[in-house]
Amino acid sequence: MQSMSEETDLTALIARLKGVPVLVLGDFMLDRFIYGGVERISPEAPIPVMRIEREAAMLGGAGNVLRNLAALGAKPLGVGVAGRDAAGDDVARLARDCLAPVGGSIELVNPAGRPTTIKERYVAGGQQLLRADREASGDLDSTSEAAVIEAALAAMKDAAAVIFSDYGKGLLSPAVIAAVVEAAGQRACPLVVDPKGRDFTRYRGAGWITPNRRELQEASGLPGGSDEDVVAACRRIVESAGIGGVLATRSEQGMTLVEGSENSTAGVVHHLKAEAREVYDVSGAGDTVVAVFAAALGAGLQPVQAAGLANTAAAIVVGKLGTAVAQPQEIAQAFHASELMAAESKVVDLDNLLDRAARWRQAGLRVGFTNGCFDLLHPGHVSLLQQAEAACDRLVVGLNSDASVRRLKGESRPVQGEAARAAVLASLASVSRVVVFSEDTPMALIEALRPEVLVKGADYSIDEVVGAEVVQSYGGRVVLADLSPGHSTTATIKRLESSG
Repeated sequence: MQSMSEETDLTALIARLKGVPVLVLGDFMLDRFIYGGVERISPEAPIPVMRIEREAAMLGGAGNVLRNLAALGAKPLGVGVAGRDAAGDDVARLARDCLAPVGGSIELVNPAGRPTTIKERYVAGGQQLLRADREASGDLDSTSEAAVIEAALAAMKDAAAVIFSDYGKGLLSPAVIAAVVEAAGQRACPLVVDPKGRDFTRYRGAGWITPNRRELQEASGLPGGSDEDVVAACRRIVESAGIGGVLATRSEQGMTLVEGSENSTAGVVHHLKAEAREVYDVSGAGDTVVAVFAAALGAGLQPVQAAGLANTAAAIVVGKLGTAVAQPQEIAQAFHASELMAAESKVVDLDNLLDRAARWRQAGLRVGFTNGCFDLLHPGHVSLLQQAEAACDRLVVGLNSDASVRRLKGESRPVQGEAARAAVLASLASVSRVVVFSEDTPMALIEALRPEVLVKGADYSIDEVVGAEVVQSYGGRVVLADLSPGHSTTATIKRLESSG
């Protein structure tokens, strides 16, 4: 799978989420966090005594999905229920405060005698000690159910995507699900489900579902350890539950996206590696995933692009305490950091290069090769590399080592060490792999790699290109790339020295 940076510009992708109207239908809750310190064990029982220092309240459940959408700059449209109590008033107030800056809205139905769900988390020393829940689950009365359906269908008129945020509290009844699924289908509106329970058939007709590993195993009845296990379980869900596709979250193993027939005639599979560096709290990570994924689909992004953004956002929120959200600038920064790590992994030794080249060729891809010192990267280099990439499917760049450059250019060169030069080259989308060689010419490297295409600048004739005869001997071709006039490393260094 190509990286997202190869497919499109990340900043532009995130910008497309701004203002996207997304309906969130689900179980709204109040999350309370009680923070303090623990210095002793209770004399009454072997339990810690927590000294409470401060408290905080925020939207939870489907409300946390609203918070994530608002943080992205999308336009959340919330529909749910809340009790006729102080906690319900808090939920309504927090929702209004969250939605006002982005022009969102919320419609809360208030069933008689049904309390607002409250989750209280006690946190000390950065660790959760206890969670206490106050809730009432069960079916809504018929009047409240009808009111929810009416509000959801009204909001759908403006929605570009729909989210079912199911926490199993009774709001998403068969009648509510059926009515919204039908309306979404008629409008070709992406519908994404964050599921609850083992029976995914209740969401039949939804476009996407985002189970975690445990939920996937329980719903499919299949193991979820290896990549192959997860793909098989996802495909069983697609077939048995009538879901368009599955985005399975797998904790430290990342995510797996399986596109069903509704989303891809080929049933494409994508595995996305986990990006989290340190995990402090997984509370609400699923809310972040479903929010980012649905908003991206509503903005018209491809499923794999939407999943890539969701994967990066999830890595951000698990590194924070509490039910956190991911800001657009954080997603961009995190993805750029992962791109740098990916660039570093593109710098390989010869053995790794030959192994990778063999796999490329098994996939029917042509390997290209060019080489040079690339001391100070300038527009002429960039043009050469772009032309080289256009002539093949995967471009390998042979880079002269520091010792090799000194022998060729003199003791004052290179200006930059081989590690820095390799990192810069690897950061370019046109370059697939970089390998450093210590000889004066890349002949031994060319003989080992046996590229299908050999590229050099047009200031050489074909008979002057090192390795040309070797490549042509087995049917490969030599390409002479056009040069950008006025650019050379030597001239650039001279200008810098004279200006100094």
